[in-house]
Amino acid sequence: MSIEDSAILVTGGTGSFGRQFTQRALANLKPREIRIFSRDEVKQAEMQSDPRFEDERLRFFIGDVRDRDRLQHVMEGTDLVVHAAAMKHVPVCEVNPFEAVKTNILGGQNVIEAAIELEIPRVMSVSTDKAVNPASLYGATKLCAEKMFTAARSYVGKKNIRISCVRYGNLIGSRGSVIPLFLSQRARGRLTITDERMTRFWITLEEAVEFVVASIDRMRGGEIFVPKLPVARIRDLADVIAPEAERAIVGIRPGEKVHEVLLTEDEGRIAREYEDFFVIEPHFPGQGPCRWREGKPTPAGFCYSSDTQDWKLSAEELRSLVKQVEDECVDEMSTELKNEPVLVARALG
Repeated sequence: MSIEDSAILVTGGTGSFGRQFTQRALANLKPREIRIFSRDEVKQAEMQSDPRFEDERLRFFIGDVRDRDRLQHVMEGTDLVVHAAAMKHVPVCEVNPFEAVKTNILGGQNVIEAAIELEIPRVMSVSTDKAVNPASLYGATKLCAEKMFTAARSYVGKKNIRISCVRYGNLIGSRGSVIPLFLSQRARGRLTITDERMTRFWITLEEAVEFVVASIDRMRGGEIFVPKLPVARIRDLADVIAPEAERAIVGIRPGEKVHEVLLTEDEGRIAREYEDFFVIEPHFPGQGPCRWREGKPTPAGFCYSSDTQDWKLSAEELRSLVKQVEDECVDEMSTELKNEPVLVARALG
């Protein structure tokens, strides 16, 4: 599917991914219209006041994916839905499980049902490595969401609708991630580390957006797309950011893992490997035929885990990524300061 001249709805459009996707689409993909759908009016006001988003093709809608009627009203007339809205903070989801279920599971169901009723041609849901063998409620809700989006083919019938997922690792520099945390702790000379053995897959916001865009172009419906990603140990990241800082080992939080998995051994039996990504085909015959025969099957017993991969980020590559996050933080602070009078005026108004 070509995004050019299409109308796009981005749920969770004011989040880190949503903003980057919108910026990329406006600059390079020539959409007819992009609708930003989120429930945080302050983030919408900030985004509208950001010069990077001054574009007549951009429209903003307050709403929640939990509200099926509002969601369907905003979705009507679009050609593509990129579903990125979710409760993502692991401890918050653990303490507020009913809310996480309402947003991540029931909200996903609303997206699917509205899209099928309106016959939206393409729906791509953004998932996470936390959905694989979940150890947290957040991961469990995202696993349920993945199952719903990949099984939606059973409900589509003969309509020309394709619904799929992308699943990737930790976003470098996103809100609440470890790099901004370490950068803020560096000034105090003390980094809090859960476990020095910990490894993670890493992907930049730009790379995540590019992968989603490419997956939208190649989606057939019912599959999960997984990019091939580099890994790094948390302690190596700490060495690059603050080599002289004290290390406080605080222990793994409930719901965290020492290593992350992007593709399980069970999924490997129905996965196809390409040069820079994997495709996990639909699990059950009732969800339609498997149609990804161009790639090669993954080897027996294959599991794509962060502790077994040879593609590791070097110290120099980590420094480059950290510098990028630092620069983005400075740019964001500058933009917020410039927008402060506008935001205050809007708040007072």
